[in-house]
Amino acid sequence: MSDILAEIAQILPIIKPKAQPFHRIPIKDCGETLVALSDAGNFAYQTPAPYEEAGAPYNGVSPFSLRSGVVQKLCMAQAELQQAKPGWRIKIFDAYRPVRVQAYMVAHSFYHIAKEMGLNPLAVNDAQRDSVLAKVYRIWSPPNEDPLTPPPHSTGAALDATLVDEHGNDVDMGSPIDFNGDLSNPDYFKDKNPAVHAHRALLRDVMQHQGFIMHYAEWWHFSFGDQLWVWAKHQRGDVSDASAIYGRV
Repeated sequence: MSDILAEIAQILPIIKPKAQPFHRIPIKDCGETLVALSDAGNFAYQTPAPYEEAGAPYNGVSPFSLRSGVVQKLCMAQAELQQAKPGWRIKIFDAYRPVRVQAYMVAHSFYHIAKEMGLNPLAVNDAQRDSVLAKVYRIWSPPNEDPLTPPPHSTGAALDATLVDEHGNDVDMGSPIDFNGDLSNPDYFKDKNPAVHAHRALLRDVMQHQGFIMHYAEWWHFSFGDQLWVWAKHQRGDVSDASAIYGRV
C-alpha cells in the first residue's frame, strides 16, 4: 500500500486542470460554516470513510460535513424519505473534501485507470495522459486551486449518497458509487430494471423536493448552492439564481 501511495504522490504534478462549464458561474459565498452530519440527523454512513481508507489526506477534517444550510435541507429530505419508506435512511458515502483530498483522489483514479489500460502511470506520454484523464474526469472534478473554480465537494455543498432500508441493508441502486461507466447515468435503468430505477428516482425526488440537484451523470451526487447547482438550473431554464452561495472552504 505504501508503494502505491508513493506513486500516487508522484502522479499529482502531471494532473492537468480542466475547465468545467459551471466554472463560469460567479460565487458570492454566504459564509455558513461546516457542520458535522453526525450532530444533525440519524443518517447512515459508509464507514470507514472510503477516501480516508484509500489514503486521502483529510488531516483530521471529517468527510461527513456540509454547510449548515445544506444540512438542514438534507434533514428535511430524510424526513420525507421516512414518510414514504418508514425506517429507510439516506446513507452518506462522502461529503466535504478539501482540495488536497480532491487532488489525491484524482491522482488515485488516474493511477488505477492507467493500470487498467495497461499503462505505467508514471511513464505516460501526453496523448496517453489525456486519454486517462478523459476517463478520470468523467466522474471526478479537477482539483483546481483557484478559489473561483472550486471542485463541488470542496465547497461543503455537495454530497454522495445512497439509501438503506429499515434493516440497514443497502438498497439496490444498480451500480456502486463512483462506478466509472454508463451504469452511473441516473436514468440508465429506466427501461431495463424498473425496481432499480424506482430506487434512484426515490432518492432523486426526496432530494430535489428540498432544492438539491442530482448530477447529470452520477445518480449518487447531489448539490445545493454551488456553481454546479446554479449551472444545472440554468440548463433547465431556471435563471432565478445568478451566483453560487457556496465557494471553497
